[in-house]
Amino acid sequence: MQRPLSGIRVLGLEQYMAGPYCTMLLADAGAEVIKVERPGKGDPRRGIPPFACRGDTKKAAGYMAYNRNKKSLAVDLRSPAGLEIVRRLAASSDVVVENLRPGSMEKAGLGYDDLRKLNPRLIYAMISGFGRLPGYESAYARRPAFDIVAEAMSGVMNLIGFQDRPPTYTLYGLADVYSGLVGAYGILQALFMRERTGEGQLVDVSLLDSMLALNERMVAVYSVSGEEPRRGRVEHLWPRGAFRCADGYVALNVPDDGIWARLATTMGRPDLVDDPGSATGTARAANADVLKPILEEWMADKTRAEVVDALNAAGMPTGPVYTARDVFADEHFRVRGMLAEVQDPEVGPHVFARTVPHLSSCPQIPLEASPALGAHTREILEGLLGYAPREVEELAAEGVVGV
Repeated sequence: MQRPLSGIRVLGLEQYMAGPYCTMLLADAGAEVIKVERPGKGDPRRGIPPFACRGDTKKAAGYMAYNRNKKSLAVDLRSPAGLEIVRRLAASSDVVVENLRPGSMEKAGLGYDDLRKLNPRLIYAMISGFGRLPGYESAYARRPAFDIVAEAMSGVMNLIGFQDRPPTYTLYGLADVYSGLVGAYGILQALFMRERTGEGQLVDVSLLDSMLALNERMVAVYSVSGEEPRRGRVEHLWPRGAFRCADGYVALNVPDDGIWARLATTMGRPDLVDDPGSATGTARAANADVLKPILEEWMADKTRAEVVDALNAAGMPTGPVYTARDVFADEHFRVRGMLAEVQDPEVGPHVFARTVPHLSSCPQIPLEASPALGAHTREILEGLLGYAPREVEELAAEGVVGV
């Protein structure tokens, strides 16, 4: 099936999450993604549990999830012959994505300035903690970073949790995944520009930039009012959050007084619509400790489904707070194709989250399993770069490549 990026070749100098997620998005969109890995070890995510197992074979879930629809090229970038292989690939590629330690690609002669001399149409995406675009490099540019650092420094972590407890992290890898998405978005912009100009360019993605952009409400509130939003409580509205019912929790958000009127009426408490202590969002926020028991008492003998049905019928957006088991049990996700089953030849079928969005002309995405280390080395060297079989054997014997 023809996909939006069919015919686009992407070279992934990547590891862990941000780079691999970015190139997985491109691969799901139809691009040929060649993932460069170190012989013998590969991407460090190959060794991080949990593992899917079958017999004596085990495969890391994190690697499986972010590396489907790719080809694995095992090549040693510490060797001159290995560097030459990557340069030749870059010369015939449309995109390079790298998220290795800042400065390491330039030191190896694989930076953007090096590779664009070989391929002026090349789009080179760098994903780093703090950004590396020339002219926009701060004193932090060479610092290493994990996702939790970006969450902390963007102000996101300070807003997660409760007022009487320390700041906490969000979803594991959120900054990596979101930055990977931003990277793919930037690459698509650069590809579109190349259609007009004929030239490639540098795409600079920073984990910290991405998380600050995601935290835009904090920036706007502080800019306009000088106030710092606090975790655990929104000052101008209530209710917002998870509330207990008979078999779990439901999520509610009441952003205006009209929706509060629907909620109060559905609860059988129309008196709360015009009561001075609950008529406005600010008043409800100030009196949340009084109003919360009223709300939870109404929910106490009702299931999640009963609460959701009653409030949705009143025109109030409401949903159950799901666990992983709930997600897998809800037919909605199957109908939407969001739980994609990948048939892995090494460890059998497993389910992973589908990338988004859906496109009407090609709603299905390819579901080829993540590759074994070096599974495509011979194919790439012989079929794409023109190495003779004897040369590939020699490179393998020298440890330059893994086959």
